Amino acid sequence: MGLPRKVLAALVLEDIETPTPVQEAVIPDALAGHDVLGRARTGSGKTLAFGIPIVARLAGEQSRPHHPRALVIVPTRELAGQVERSLGLVARATKLSLTTVYGGTRYDGQIQQLRRGTDIVVATPGRLQDLIDKGIVRTDDVQITVLDEADHLCDLGFYPAVDKLLALTPEGGQRMLLSATLDGDVDALVRAHLRDPRRHEVDPSAGAVTTMEHHVLTVGGFRDKVAAAVALVEDNPRSIVFTRTREGATELRDALAQHGITAVDLHGNLNQKVRERNLERFASGRADAVVATDVAARGIHVDGVGMVVHFDPPSDSKAYLHRSGRTARAGESGAVVTIATPRQVDTVRAMQQDVGVTARHHDLRTTPRPMHALVLAESGTIEPAGRPSRRPAHHGRQQAGRKPYGRKPYGGSKPHGGQGGHPARRTGKPTGAQTSGKPARAAGTRPNGKKARWTQADRDARR
Repeated sequence: MGLPRKVLAALVLEDIETPTPVQEAVIPDALAGHDVLGRARTGSGKTLAFGIPIVARLAGEQSRPHHPRALVIVPTRELAGQVERSLGLVARATKLSLTTVYGGTRYDGQIQQLRRGTDIVVATPGRLQDLIDKGIVRTDDVQITVLDEADHLCDLGFYPAVDKLLALTPEGGQRMLLSATLDGDVDALVRAHLRDPRRHEVDPSAGAVTTMEHHVLTVGGFRDKVAAAVALVEDNPRSIVFTRTREGATELRDALAQHGITAVDLHGNLNQKVRERNLERFASGRADAVVATDVAARGIHVDGVGMVVHFDPPSDSKAYLHRSGRTARAGESGAVVTIATPRQVDTVRAMQQDVGVTARHHDLRTTPRPMHALVLAESGTIEPAGRPSRRPAHHGRQQAGRKPYGRKPYGGSKPHGGQGGHPARRTGKPTGAQTSGKPARAAGTRPNGKKARWTQADRDARR
């Protein structure tokens, strides 16, 4: 490919001797100075696909203080760290300096490096714009600008900031954009800032999930969800579990710990040092699992992840795609399990159809144990079974041959989600009306004493 000898030597030291498909496609055009538009699946080697040409083109010259010659803009602090580690391997071989800047950390060290002169800046949009406004970073000498995971930048609301940052770089500079999807705001960035880009689509975005085994595990409520998550992580070490909220991630991490599982959490409530420490513990194998939120999903680039568990189903198909992409990286196999209540199954199934995958459906009460990925692949059904009764089996006559949900107890206090009646009618405790001194009306009656006509909405609300 005509790479500098020192770059080749650095790659060989890391046992990188043969380019991946995306590297083979992108590197020649990038070396030639063309704008590049690339799409490839997670773990395909995208960082070095743009990193190697940056180093090769900048080698042999020195940058002025405050004037970097290359910018790599990324959506999250975790991804900035990943790019720094990958790009630093080849940058050091050619004596190029690299500085990473992102929020949540002190300015001092970053400013000192930029004042001395740095060749490549890897940055999140907010901190980079802040340093530009302060005059610490100047863009006059920028020759190459890269947007890594451009779709995630746009998903997080960074489109206006990225649009502004690109406009600040010299018009004749080279621009490369890498993304899982190329529509919406990403397409607007391409049209506004890339000149006749060379387009490379290697392993389309759907390929990132079709290389995995997908499963839906139906449970009865919250306790069952926790029991399912514990069993899955116990039986499949090196797992990543996704929750909807930061608080949920912390609570589930603690629940796993109660069952002897070493887990770390990763979310926005943690400062950068703690996030980096937790990710390093998982990457090094000192933690069996990571419990993360969606914002952290793309920042987890760790090989050898055997299973992704959606403890809370994703909000949409794009989130499903990016969460699931943490496993089956770089050609390895992987499994994805979505834990869902009966009411969530149809929504989950629609998301999976949207990204082009077919899942096996399992019921927590009948799934074979241990729940290894290989066991799941040989059990369950392609189509979901009929919806279980919304009334817990152990509150009435148990269906013959079936175990009740919640048979494996969990040491928490939350009830089964979506099950059981009003606490006053089940325990005899006074209702709010009774404690306030107002007479309580009988269940199923209107204030005037007449029998109520329940609508379907009323029935749904009471479930």
